[in-house]
Amino acid sequence: MILSALSFLAGLLFVQQFSELPGNQWLLFVAVSAGIMAWLRYWRWLFFTTGLIWAVIFAMSRLADRLPESLEGIDIPITGVIVGLPEQDERRTRFDFMVIKSAQKIPLKIRLTWYFPEQVIKAGQRWSFVVKLKRPHGGINPGGFDYERWLFSQNVGATGYVRANPKPEMLGRLSAWISIGVWRQNISDQLSLILDARPSLGLIKALTIGDGSGITQNQWDVFRKTGATHLVVISGSHVSLIAGLVYFLVLKFWAWTGVLRWSPQRVAACVAIVSAIFYAALAGFSVPTERSVIMLVIIMAAIILQRNIHPFNTLAVALFAVLVFDPLSVLSVGFWLSFLAVALIIYVIAGRLGKVSYFFEAIKINWATSVGLSPLLLLFFQQVSLISPLANFIAVPVISLLAVPLALVGVLVMFISPFIALKLFFIVDGALQGLWWFLERMAALPFATITHAQPSLWALVFAIPGVLLLLAPRGIPARWLSLVMFLPLIFTEPKNPEPGNINLTLLDVGQALSLVVQTQNHWLVYDTGAKFSEESDIGKSVLLPFLRQQGAEKVDKLIISHGDNDHIGGAVSVLRGITVEQLLTSAPERLKDYAPIKCRAGQSWLWDDVRFTLLAPQQQFVSENDNSCVLKIEAEQGTVLLTSDIEASAEAWLVETYGTDLKAKVLIAPHHGSKTSSTFDFIKAVQPEYALISAGYRNQFGHPHSDVLQRYEQIKAKWLNTADKGAITLSTKDGSWLIQAMRETESKYWNNK
Repeated sequence: MILSALSFLAGLLFVQQFSELPGNQWLLFVAVSAGIMAWLRYWRWLFFTTGLIWAVIFAMSRLADRLPESLEGIDIPITGVIVGLPEQDERRTRFDFMVIKSAQKIPLKIRLTWYFPEQVIKAGQRWSFVVKLKRPHGGINPGGFDYERWLFSQNVGATGYVRANPKPEMLGRLSAWISIGVWRQNISDQLSLILDARPSLGLIKALTIGDGSGITQNQWDVFRKTGATHLVVISGSHVSLIAGLVYFLVLKFWAWTGVLRWSPQRVAACVAIVSAIFYAALAGFSVPTERSVIMLVIIMAAIILQRNIHPFNTLAVALFAVLVFDPLSVLSVGFWLSFLAVALIIYVIAGRLGKVSYFFEAIKINWATSVGLSPLLLLFFQQVSLISPLANFIAVPVISLLAVPLALVGVLVMFISPFIALKLFFIVDGALQGLWWFLERMAALPFATITHAQPSLWALVFAIPGVLLLLAPRGIPARWLSLVMFLPLIFTEPKNPEPGNINLTLLDVGQALSLVVQTQNHWLVYDTGAKFSEESDIGKSVLLPFLRQQGAEKVDKLIISHGDNDHIGGAVSVLRGITVEQLLTSAPERLKDYAPIKCRAGQSWLWDDVRFTLLAPQQQFVSENDNSCVLKIEAEQGTVLLTSDIEASAEAWLVETYGTDLKAKVLIAPHHGSKTSSTFDFIKAVQPEYALISAGYRNQFGHPHSDVLQRYEQIKAKWLNTADKGAITLSTKDGSWLIQAMRETESKYWNNK
């Protein structure tokens, strides 16, 4: 069963590498091949080809339920139900909406944003809206979160927003008896009422109903640095713990009653299965909880049927069942971390000779998962917590043995006796605050985490067998070779530009601007994108992941061109998340806590034979846009001109002041390609071969304007827009520019093209 499940997984993974799904003829050919393999009894290849077929059919079904391009941007009246717990901040509420009735043929499930709603939005409410929708679209950046992939895996066929007029109308609410989402919403509301503003409210909601929206970004950072993130969401370990506790209590109680018509073990197993399913439902049936429930059902069924089972076979059945139910789960990081963590635990515990105490077994499990998952953590996040074993040794018993059981009991009784529930939550709150005090100090240690460039697949090929050898039983010869096999993982060095050359990446940050320039030994960041809320900005979600993926240990210069949100919004996150040697900005008053230097024309520096010169601002314009820092980069490949949001007045001043010195091969188009910028005299003076535009997909301003694009075409400049191309990279090949668009080179079949 183990090899069959892995073969099926390999087939699914193979399909996820496609940039386009194959046609029906290919599907027919594979189906015929599968039939031949079944006839010849080539079972392993049969499972592989079955995985191929199932992945393609499932993906085709998902893609067929996407919004047609013809319906983008028009008003569509719809009626439906809010599913899942809405995400709320100071400006807006986001929620998934199941469409029941629509004036147009639109996807069954869509994701909506309601700006400044007039009432609280809750799961299970039935609404009538007028919405504007667009196809799933998100930024595509190296090391960044693929929002389109996430929407695809969640079966969201369109995103959009609720129109204020005509006024939305609430039609009622579903009964809790037919919607688990309403149960979760009621529990969330009651927890907010009982706990009010206690510091641990967000954590308690995460541990009981899987709602992590109340956990602050600072808390997530501490959990990440200490390797304790898996403990603050409902994971498979929590489900297993609760099911095991229920099994033990029911077993003892049933034996005490003396009712032996039904075996105490069988009764306890049945109750444990029900409790595990219920708890997993509260978490929204995430992949780790699905895996845990399936494994528990198999184990409990073996108890009921009095059969022996092998742990790895149980895991293989769980893997196969999860993949059949949702083949797109392989796109989730949680899928890999969950299954591999359990596999490592089985590997180091099951079948080993000798009996060790629970204390040493807990240490062994912590060590195995911390070391064993480190290659994957480097691959996915480019960070590994060095203090994870110690932090988890303290945090696991506090959360798993104290906080989770008491919190769940509190949830069960709070609708009957809020007073008793409050007493239980008081204990939980105290335990979590004490744990937080400990984790916060652990995370502050200078050696808490290491950050490393993303390893290559070849490094993983060596590291994974190295993990197995390192964790093998004592007595296995040459275990020390495992350390040698880790070396390619550790000594992964990104290829830096040669002296005189640069790598430039214009990041895909929507209707904003952020780009990164790398010389042989230095890093420059120009603008940091927008800030969306207190917990979300481009600095956190795009820039820092990109810098980690590229192996940047520090930023030598951060330039914030001016004070508009779409340029300065992520600055604080970058300044807090990575060492920044110097900050230059035309709006120093906005970042006065970080020792800014006001950028002025004439400032210049030389890095690795590459000249950087600020051309503006020199005089003060009325418009803040025109006061943007304008940077000229002179490399061997050619000159690049970064203009931020300057408009006609500043462009005219630049032409008058510098004339032919403005000439550049690559121009970052001013002000996202707005009609008030990229004047003909300016772009004629620059004479760019390429104009790179940072604009949002179907943005409300209509950038880039058609008149601007015509001007670039008129001077025979090729223009590229991040909204269509994703992140755009400039590097060197044979002494000249090599320009690549990530949506063309790295996109998959689920990406919007």
